[in-house]
Amino acid sequence: MTSFKPSPYARRSDVESGNCNSDDPEEDDSFNPFEIHTTKHASVDRLRRWRQAALVLNASRRFRYTLDLKKEEEKKEALRKIRAHAQAIRAAYLFKEAGNRLSGPGPTAFAAPNGDFSVGQDQLAVLVKDRNVGTLEQYGGVKGVADMLQSNLEKGIIGDDSDLLKRRNTYGSNTYPQKPGRSFWRFLWEAWQDLTLIILMIAAVASLVLGIKTEGIKEGWYDGGSIAFAVILVIVVTAISDYRQSLQFQNLNKEKRNIQVEVVRGGRRIEVSIYDIVVGDVIPLNIGDQVPADGILISGHSLAIDESSMTGESKIVQKHGKEPFLMSGCKVADGSGSMLVTSVGVNTEWGLLMASISEDNGEETPLQVRLNGVATLIGIVGLTVALAVLIVLLTRYFTGHTKNPDGSRQFIAGQTKVGRAVDGAIKIVTIAVTIVVVAVPEGLPLAVTLTLAYSMRKMMADKALVRRLSACETMGSATTICSDKTGTLTLNQMTIVEAYVGGKKIDPPEKKSELSPMIHSILVEGIALNSNGSVYVPESGGEVEVTGSPTEKAILNWGIKLGMNFQALRSESAILHVFPFSSDKKRGGVAVQRDNQVHIHWKGAAEIVLASCTRFIDEHDHSVQLDEDKMKYFKRAIEDMASRSLRCVAIAYRSFEPENVPDGEEQLSKWALPEDDLALLAIVGLKDPCRPGVKDAVRLCQKAGVKVRMVTGDNVQTARAIALECGILGSDSDATEPNLIEGKVFRALSDAQREEVAEKISVMGRSSPNDKLLLVQALRKRGHVVAVTGDGTNDAPALHEADIGLAMGIQGTEVAKESSDIIILDDNFASVVKVVRWGRSVYANIQKFIQFQLTVNVAALIINVVAAISSGDVPLNAVQLLWVNLIMDTLGALALATEPPTNHLMDRSPVGRREPLITNIMWRNLLIQAFYQVSVLLVLNFRGRSLLHLNHSNIEAVKVKNTLIFNAFVLCQIFNEFNARKPDEKNIFKGVTKNYLFIGIIAITVVLQVIIIEFLGKFTSTVRLNWKYWIISIIIGVISWPLALLGKFIPVPETPFHVLIIRMFRKRRPGGG
Repeated sequence: MTSFKPSPYARRSDVESGNCNSDDPEEDDSFNPFEIHTTKHASVDRLRRWRQAALVLNASRRFRYTLDLKKEEEKKEALRKIRAHAQAIRAAYLFKEAGNRLSGPGPTAFAAPNGDFSVGQDQLAVLVKDRNVGTLEQYGGVKGVADMLQSNLEKGIIGDDSDLLKRRNTYGSNTYPQKPGRSFWRFLWEAWQDLTLIILMIAAVASLVLGIKTEGIKEGWYDGGSIAFAVILVIVVTAISDYRQSLQFQNLNKEKRNIQVEVVRGGRRIEVSIYDIVVGDVIPLNIGDQVPADGILISGHSLAIDESSMTGESKIVQKHGKEPFLMSGCKVADGSGSMLVTSVGVNTEWGLLMASISEDNGEETPLQVRLNGVATLIGIVGLTVALAVLIVLLTRYFTGHTKNPDGSRQFIAGQTKVGRAVDGAIKIVTIAVTIVVVAVPEGLPLAVTLTLAYSMRKMMADKALVRRLSACETMGSATTICSDKTGTLTLNQMTIVEAYVGGKKIDPPEKKSELSPMIHSILVEGIALNSNGSVYVPESGGEVEVTGSPTEKAILNWGIKLGMNFQALRSESAILHVFPFSSDKKRGGVAVQRDNQVHIHWKGAAEIVLASCTRFIDEHDHSVQLDEDKMKYFKRAIEDMASRSLRCVAIAYRSFEPENVPDGEEQLSKWALPEDDLALLAIVGLKDPCRPGVKDAVRLCQKAGVKVRMVTGDNVQTARAIALECGILGSDSDATEPNLIEGKVFRALSDAQREEVAEKISVMGRSSPNDKLLLVQALRKRGHVVAVTGDGTNDAPALHEADIGLAMGIQGTEVAKESSDIIILDDNFASVVKVVRWGRSVYANIQKFIQFQLTVNVAALIINVVAAISSGDVPLNAVQLLWVNLIMDTLGALALATEPPTNHLMDRSPVGRREPLITNIMWRNLLIQAFYQVSVLLVLNFRGRSLLHLNHSNIEAVKVKNTLIFNAFVLCQIFNEFNARKPDEKNIFKGVTKNYLFIGIIAITVVLQVIIIEFLGKFTSTVRLNWKYWIISIIIGVISWPLALLGKFIPVPETPFHVLIIRMFRKRRPGGG
């Protein structure tokens, strides 16, 4: 009978798992649709609300990298269908089996030969899908299937190139067809969808037709043609930029799916990519692993599988001889075992599922949502201004107040031809629409995607794989990091440096001569059999290969030095039952039968195993009672080793009467191994040195306002020693409660007390995964933005609960990785600190881009509005504004959103979640620059002819003046781009030579500006400028540099400007205050 129990690590409900109940009160209370402080737990309604509130000109482009809510529903529907398909097959099998029981046994299943193998793919696929144990028995059980697949249940397949090729040709590879990514043409088509660009193209076509009709084809096509060319240029550049981002995301998604799996080939355990698994492979399974293909259980100990990914039910299914079928994509919830692969790729239910939903549906980030809010606000202002300009210009035009450069009126009622009047009106509409293009910062939210795509690619080089986009920016707000000790702060390269065996210290630990025969025999038996590691001895000689966790490897290596024959002990013994190592119980055990004797071996945390011991085996093979003195001796030994940062592990055993061992597989699986009256065999101290550079990384975090807390399952004394070595604890005086606390003490506190104590904790020793979860919850309630590292299956709830879950790439289980937001590929704490830098860099780069873009917006709008209202004409025409828009949106984003992080970012405190996007420093900078640009350019607009001594004809003088205004305006933006790089630093050139992309974009912009002015005057309505006017333009631009420097000496209040304005209005309101 299959037993079920709820999944211990089922992910909390979130938008990705289908259930979207928000557990964050601030999500529901916020009246502003654009204030979503974490998208990790946001409800679908919350996500839909901000989309509806956003002012968008091109929805397909703006929402490309956000979660596609419609596709998310389709994905869930596809999942439901495939799950229903799996359930239908299961129900049909049960119905058929019931029928067979009534009518007698059915015909024997015969395997159809398939090339080099004596069983076909169809038979194998049906075998697992039907879950028919009877059919499996007709094949000769798992051994019979392995023989048909030319595989060995212990040594696996041969695994050479020809063998792998033969298997792939016969049974397929473990890959599935993926939906191709969007093509460049699709991006081009999406860039066309912008409403303003469509209006401009219609206006361009109308202008083209009217121009050719009135002025002839030679001169009449310039106005319409130039607008059309400018629009096409904007579309092409936008599409190229978007396509490049898309390719980066595709590459990152491939990395995410490429899981490393352990397989047995030729008797050796090796790691291969999940895509390289073939039918016939033997795969060891441990807690937290993903089942990488369909298969049959070879052997298992308390093996429990979470099949929720396939069945949709969060239930755990026990696997044994009566229930041996394993489905790809499921997770190992408990126990261990090994499986024989029978189907891979699209021949599995999981493969079909992944092939149907493989397209990535995107995910928005809090910053992206906030920027949509900013873009909407600016857009509303821009639309209002554009509408006002349109009304003013049309009114002036049709009332005869708009004049040509020679002073004649452009429109005279009853005299001007209809075609010319329509052409004039089209030009005015074109200007108004172009103002909308410049004013609505459509590229602002997409700049987040650009900087995230760039950061994610660079973070891969810094050994961090981002699984959730939002985590990248949230790391910039992290106020605390709860880090594991082993492998993160330490190297995870363990060696046994101290050992107590037979009641005394053995020095050196591998000195076999000091061990009596009986102790040696039982000790090596316990080391070899109570382990999920393995030892491979090459037949041709050579170095012995040991695999397993670092602790297992260290103990197995010690056993080898003591003369242990791993293979012989394994083959001579029968493993009756296994109690897998548990991070809650801090120990693991095994019951083995050898030479008609049953021994129960235990191994785990020294003080916990020691507490279960009542005796020890002395050097003369006598079983001696553990009296108070001897217990004190062993405890002192443990404390002494722990104080020197050694991990202490005890090994113990007891005999058990064979007749009392439960009969039958089901009874054995429920057997609780006796853990009392144990005889102590050994206590060992394992050295795991601190990672080089970890002390500097911890110091850097502390300087940046990020508190590092160590949460470890190790002894409190070991934790204390490592914390002092790493700099988490400053001195011995810091190593007191509540700075240093034990997990059980923290666990016993009330919720209110936990919140109070959590704030002060620096080190938590002997903690369970649930203690880590309680700590994360308490810190979040205190308002912290929490990053947490984890590698075990039981860490999954804490990883999911944290604002940023960081899973370990080397030691982390698949369950932990799937619950995480970022995978640290080298398990190194220094890489975690690099992620913090990148997170802050994302935020800082976006702020640089906002400052730059808003300066352009404000200046362009004010110049055109003032000029339009006062003179009925605008100095910056449609084509010129489109070029400015290109500099501002696409090129500006590329230049500023890809600034690499600097150490200066770590001198600041974390970015507050409620901190305004546009800070007081940014307001100061952009207002100074915008005021300067508007002042100078408006003076040129109204007094330019006299100031520049333009003695040409009216038409020529206006053209030179307007060209100079356009040139100076563009150069101001180019020079201001340097200012935007360092909003709060006086040296704006620091590190600029290292940013080749920035220099390249500036160079390209300058070259294109020269080409536009000197050679494309017909298109842009400009004239060539002589060297004198070029120098004037450059001087106007250069002045922005000293101006920015002077501005940085102006102090700004810490309280945000919008809060000060609200306070001012409240004071003025009657009865306010």
